Amino acid sequence: EAVLAFDFGLRRIGIAAGDTLTATAAPRPAAFTTRAGPDWQAIAREVDALKPRRLIVGAPYNADGTPGALAPAARRFADELERRFRLPVSMIDERWSSLEAGAALKARRAGGGRRRIRREDVDSAAAAVILERWLAGESGEHLK
Repeated sequence: EAVLAFDFGLRRIGIAAGDTLTATAAPRPAAFTTRAGPDWQAIAREVDALKPRRLIVGAPYNADGTPGALAPAARRFADELERRFRLPVSMIDERWSSLEAGAALKARRAGGGRRRIRREDVDSAAAAVILERWLAGESGEHLK
């Protein structure tokens, strides 16, 4: 079944799509956030196009395991996803997902990729890392 994951941020929200059958995840175009909030139309386009059965949101934690500064905003975002799309939403620890994603993108670029790495590329790659963790069985249900 299709799954969408989100790496919540105050400027951008990384998005990745995955499948529980193949246990793979791939970055999608990031959605931008303005003072008015997330670009719900961009998010709705992804949900409508991919018809996911579940949504995953990265929960920001500090290195010591305490909730990060963005944790309340990410929780509100997850609640709004659930309300708008009437789909189950799970939260999973996203610690170091952006670092992991950035390193993977840099390695890919060093291997012959031509395009400059943009911040939104890192955000959506981080969402893919979050989704891969969920697909690998790192349940975040206790974070809900």
